[in-house]
Amino acid sequence: MMNKSEILTTEDGSFTIKNNLFDETYHSVNGAYAESMHVFINSGFLHLQATTINVFEVGFGTGLNALLTFIEAQKLKKKVNYVCIEKFPIDIKQAKSLNYDKLSEDKSAFLKLHTLEWNKKHYLSDYFEFSKICQDFTLYSFIQQFDLVYFDAFSYETQPEMWSLEIFEKIYKSINKNGIIVTYSSKGIVKQNLRAAGFFVKRLKGFKKRHILRAEKF
Repeated sequence: MMNKSEILTTEDGSFTIKNNLFDETYHSVNGAYAESMHVFINSGFLHLQATTINVFEVGFGTGLNALLTFIEAQKLKKKVNYVCIEKFPIDIKQAKSLNYDKLSEDKSAFLKLHTLEWNKKHYLSDYFEFSKICQDFTLYSFIQQFDLVYFDAFSYETQPEMWSLEIFEKIYKSINKNGIIVTYSSKGIVKQNLRAAGFFVKRLKGFKKRHILRAEKF
């Protein structure tokens, strides 16, 4: 699948990948970096006050969300255990074509995220443990609890099975009390399924769009 893709420059100068098979980009063309910061870092990671945070990402994709979380963990000296799952990893050539390495003081961090061995825990720093799973998330069973979930799958129109009630029920069971899930989508069916799974759903101001969602488990 990944050979049917291309690198695009977004409005803030950061790159993204367009998957031509699904006709979707991994990030907003209005700004890949800005969107990830708004949706996942500012509305998710920085919303939690704990000094130790377990993060699970649905859709590792380009690795931008993981890199930005790594940067914030270093800056704030928060210990992060980061686990991500991806069914269709991008190849190393595509990863090297992205310009995310300049975002971190550790210029090697971004490519490490892509080149480290799958299905194994790695220690990128004193504050960042990282593991990635190559698997279909609909078939995945959680083996630990998390405080924060980045839900960054392709859109409902492309992958409706990823936004189902069953998926959000599975995530709800895996999230600690007072934990949250954040996503760029604010579709009615997404809100409905999150609420039906047990989450308290809040609409937040979106990035170049009306709303995004943050859902909490009380």
